[in-house]
Amino acid sequence: MEIKLDTKTILEKEFKTGLRGYNQEDVDLFLDQVIQDYEAFKKTISELRMENERLKDELAAQAKRPAATNTNTTNFDLLKRISNLEKHVFGSKLYDYE
Repeated sequence: MEIKLDTKTILEKEFKTGLRGYNQEDVDLFLDQVIQDYEAFKKTISELRMENERLKDELAAQAKRPAATNTNTTNFDLLKRISNLEKHVFGSKLYDYE
């Protein structure tokens, strides 16, 4: 996308006046608003580009790391692990009371 106007071009734009031309003050006020919007858009675009690059870098770094843990652990898996831990820690003492 090519941006054809910048704030300097807008600021320096000269308008021809005719017999019943535009009110110069109204045109200047409007162009001041357009310039402010352009500056805000320019800042926003710059911030979004930087954020986009940061997120791309973060994603690339995550792709290089080995998978830490499976986050799709089910309740069954958790209960199984707890049961195995209880058996390991308490051994046969768990079943002495039955």
